[in-house]
Amino acid sequence: MRPRVVCGIAAAVALFATACGSGAGNGNGNGTAAADTAKAAPASGFPVKVADCAGKETTVTKAPTKIVTSNAASLEMLLRLGAGDRVIGTGFPPGKGTLPAELADQGAKVPVLGDKTIPKEKLLGSGADLYLDTFGAMPMMGGAATAPSEEEYAAAGIQHVQLLSTACAGTPKAAKAPRTDLAAVEDDLRRVGAVTGTAARAEELVTGMEQRIGEVRTALAAVPAEQRPSYFLFDFDAGTKQPTAVCGRQVANAVITLAGARNVFADCDADFKPGSWEDVVAKNPDWIQLAVRNRGSEDATRKAYDDAEAFLRSFPATQGLTAVQQGHFIRLGSEATTIAGVRNADAVRQIAATVHPDLVKPDTAKSGQ
Repeated sequence: MRPRVVCGIAAAVALFATACGSGAGNGNGNGTAAADTAKAAPASGFPVKVADCAGKETTVTKAPTKIVTSNAASLEMLLRLGAGDRVIGTGFPPGKGTLPAELADQGAKVPVLGDKTIPKEKLLGSGADLYLDTFGAMPMMGGAATAPSEEEYAAAGIQHVQLLSTACAGTPKAAKAPRTDLAAVEDDLRRVGAVTGTAARAEELVTGMEQRIGEVRTALAAVPAEQRPSYFLFDFDAGTKQPTAVCGRQVANAVITLAGARNVFADCDADFKPGSWEDVVAKNPDWIQLAVRNRGSEDATRKAYDDAEAFLRSFPATQGLTAVQQGHFIRLGSEATTIAGVRNADAVRQIAATVHPDLVKPDTAKSGQ
């Protein structure tokens, strides 16, 4: 990946980090207290086999009791699955106000092992028996250069499990066709549920996602593909000098497609790719998503959205775009769109209700309940 994207897409992939280079500062950073009080894990349904991005299988013989998560995406997934009491540390901690209200207190108690990527020595010495990894070997997250080797994980007694829908999207073995559904995200939920002994809860979460997405799909069934509006996800935090294209392999492409829109960069064979404003102008999108990361407070996040919109309205290359002229902006954070999780289904509903208001109504129901 591209180094210049570190404070944009990387912040989204880090899911809910307050800002690049700053952390929540909660916890003591060593995970010891949480490890000492970790509850016993379920014993049924084991062994479980899971594969990494290269297809190499690992056998998990029992549910982990001391889990470290790479970032707030994997942390939120475990909290939703009911395994949060076994998490002893995380990297890229959630910023204030980013986790759902019902998970916020528990999430805030998880010790922070790294404001960004967890240092290798701290991860290996954490006492964890499982590391849930959103990033894999993503160079932009420092994964390829600084992550432990599989041999080092094994020597430390840590089983390494990846969220394949995110970690594998940019790898050579990833599916070449554009991603148009959330099956990979749902598979991640099921895999993590199996590994943690919370498979029944995982199925509940998947069922809820499928129900919400199914309602949108039914509502839009009669809309021909050529009548679906074009859509550009503007990652404001990646910088404005050169836009980042969110390509067909990315989770966001599935979210946009399911919402009844057409990602203008769906045809690039990658997850993310450096673009140009000339490319965006040539695509002339009908709608633009102002995808900013959560700033840790409602006022600060609102200002980030305002700043992103102001840039597009004032920048000579974009001020004449159809979406800009018509004020067709969607304020929807990077996290819910580009990172695997239950809230991808909410993002589908929000986009659909905005671009097809006559067919899909806004939904204020909470996800994952």
